Amino acid sequence: MKNSTKALIRRAAFVGALQLGSARGLASQGVLSQFTYDDLRLSGVQLDFGSVSTKDLRGALIGGLRLDAGHLAPHVRVLLGVSYTRSRFTGRAVARFNRTLLKLVNDPDSNATIDVGRVNLSDVIADLDLQYVFNERGPVLVALGLGAGAHFRNGSGQAINGTFIEDALDGVAPALNGSADVAVAIAPAWQLTAELRATLLSDFSTASARVGFMYRFPGAREGR
Repeated sequence: MKNSTKALIRRAAFVGALQLGSARGLASQGVLSQFTYDDLRLSGVQLDFGSVSTKDLRGALIGGLRLDAGHLAPHVRVLLGVSYTRSRFTGRAVARFNRTLLKLVNDPDSNATIDVGRVNLSDVIADLDLQYVFNERGPVLVALGLGAGAHFRNGSGQAINGTFIEDALDGVAPALNGSADVAVAIAPAWQLTAELRATLLSDFSTASARVGFMYRFPGAREGR
């Protein structure tokens, strides 16, 4: 009797586990089924400009072009962007760099000096963002996004051009992005946009603020 009772309990637990797993599988399939490539199409073009803030750079203005590539899922849109910024290393950053270089110099008399002067850094940025849009059909659009990017950086300066210092500043760096966007309809096809963006790279991080205008193509859908 005890053996048959234990067998029934085990069988019930097994059936329950199967049903739970099946329910979870159906729920996962339901979520995944909402993602589709069918609604990926060019929906808008945006031009924006603003400023970038980071620890060792100053005077950084940024301008960019962004494409709204449509929706990957309900409320989830895809944005492609390219931006350009140029800035100058702060005096404190240059002084720190001078001290680092001086340590590499064989100077028995301890009277050597190094000054690399003004050092600039230009950056071409390519971004891919996924944004969750909270209220697509209203006059005010609010969105939060995550994305990834690539920074094509180039260092320059009269004292470093053609040296290993310039080579060290040049290169391509991957990045992770987080953004908060607001867009206000000012005409049937035009939106005034504002964005706050945080970017994390391997060697430093940045924060930027931009404003711009987006043109929405006729027939571009506003929601799904």
